[in-house]
Amino acid sequence: MLQKASDKFRVFLEKRVHFGVSRSQTSMARQSSKVEAIYELCKKTFSPSGSPPPSAEAVSKLSSLLDAIHPADVGLKEENPDDDRGLGFFRDNLNRVSRWTQPITYLNLYEGDSFTMCIFCFPTSSVIPLHDHPGMTVFSKVLYGSLHVRAYDWVEPSQESKGSNYFPVRLAKLAADKVVTAPCGTSVLYPKRGGNLHSFTAVTPCAVLDILTPPYREDLGRKCTYYRDYPYTAFPTEIKVEEEKEEEYAWLGETEPNIYMREGNYTGPIIQI
Repeated sequence: MLQKASDKFRVFLEKRVHFGVSRSQTSMARQSSKVEAIYELCKKTFSPSGSPPPSAEAVSKLSSLLDAIHPADVGLKEENPDDDRGLGFFRDNLNRVSRWTQPITYLNLYEGDSFTMCIFCFPTSSVIPLHDHPGMTVFSKVLYGSLHVRAYDWVEPSQESKGSNYFPVRLAKLAADKVVTAPCGTSVLYPKRGGNLHSFTAVTPCAVLDILTPPYREDLGRKCTYYRDYPYTAFPTEIKVEEEKEEEYAWLGETEPNIYMREGNYTGPIIQI
């Protein structure tokens, strides 16, 4: 059953579970050591507080491991671009309907106090709206397909304004507006740079492996907040930029997300906790 996931998405990413696979998976033979190697490096590197942040050396080591990951290494089969459902192993269980009603599939590899490992499987044209990662570092690796990424960082010092209905908005600078197609390298965003606020739109069926550190946790100030972006010229500001650079800036206002998502079963190699 499809669920409107404004709350469900937060539950997926904010819950704190200290196991990475279901008990029914414990008898499955290990297919590859790549996933466990990534888990072991994350366990050695990351802390629950996110402080100190991962070093440049640690980021490079983890990125190198993620660069070598392929769909088969995590139990996925690359989707045919002509099949716009992007649901991987769910394709035999669902009737073909309009791609607009197909959910994004969330796969949990591991969740703990220090980091989360998860995969999002996107049908064509599905969207994870613009959202933030407060105080977090996030590694993203497109496993197959093509994904449009639009990302921002906050302008510092903070510049705020109000819309015609008196809702607050804050100025951000565009960090990325591009299509990423597998095979490709790992992208990394940081608490204050690298596109900490981003949205994903599936150009084709695609899958993204994410590692978030530390994970979302609202009681520690790491709540996932969603935004809508508005043109720079939509609101008054004391910051003046050259006209040809206005498209590099946008006002972001909080909004409620509209996401359709379902939780799937991770069928890749076991992570031994």
